[in-house]
Amino acid sequence: MEVLMSTPNQRDLVIIGGGPAGYSAALYAARASLDTLVIEQGMPGGQIATSDMIDNYPGIEQCSGAELGQKMKAHAESAGAQSTYGSVQSLIRHESGFTITTDMDSIEAKSVIVATGATPRPGNFSGEETYRGRGVSYCATCDGMFYRGKHVFIIGGGNSAVEEALYLSNLADQVEIIVRRDVFRAPRGMVDRLSAKPNISIRYQTSIIEVAGSTFINTITFRDNATGKTHVESYDEGSVGVFVAVGHDPATNLVAGLAELGPDGGVLTDEHMGTTTPGLYCAGDMRSKSLRQVVTAAADGAIAATAAYHYIESLTA
Repeated sequence: MEVLMSTPNQRDLVIIGGGPAGYSAALYAARASLDTLVIEQGMPGGQIATSDMIDNYPGIEQCSGAELGQKMKAHAESAGAQSTYGSVQSLIRHESGFTITTDMDSIEAKSVIVATGATPRPGNFSGEETYRGRGVSYCATCDGMFYRGKHVFIIGGGNSAVEEALYLSNLADQVEIIVRRDVFRAPRGMVDRLSAKPNISIRYQTSIIEVAGSTFINTITFRDNATGKTHVESYDEGSVGVFVAVGHDPATNLVAGLAELGPDGGVLTDEHMGTTTPGLYCAGDMRSKSLRQVVTAAADGAIAATAAYHYIESLTA
């Protein structure tokens, strides 16, 4: 299908973010003959590019996150979408559309889809980045299958930590929740559900301060927050995992003043991914939503692109 091109700095649609939502949107937009540009500041795939393995995307039994991101990019580009790398500094709405300013240049667009994702809050322990994807994870739904029959620790005392523990208890042999205070922040009703799971235990007033190992984690250093004392526990390499469940921060800075935010800090949209600003759509993990997964992000992108197409068509009607 032929894609109608304008000028390099003037597009029908600009998509900010090259993750599953962004490249799904790019695929649908390009197939609708929109002149489409994706701006990504890192690796294709966004957050999934750091995942060692994806095994819950329909039709793909196993694939590294980086590989899936590259496949999504290639698919969208085969349909006619274009990609560029850069950091978007600002997004401005004006009478004739939008101006997107990057660290390289400025681009004009009739419509914009922002798909900048959400960033897991770190656990702030030594070795966290080193073993990310090799024993340190941020999503039980994404990575839980890799810990079937193993020993897992979950850092956190809120709703996310309890939900992760309940999910992982059906997969892991042993689940321990590491709560830095002497109480949970999660509602009592949620915490009570933990007692029904015999393989879940809780360590209160405890923090993980370091993980170490070779290819995978084999030692974890704990601190007793009441006494300040530390101790190290050793495990067979590859038999243990640490899940950080202290929340996510949706990346919404670009749409400040252009969209409303929900209680979780994500953008509120209508069912077409539309915001309070005409022509501006948000998709993927940056939205206020209950499930942040590759498949839900991809669905958001397809919906947003279809809505953007109809919006652009209406401009000339």
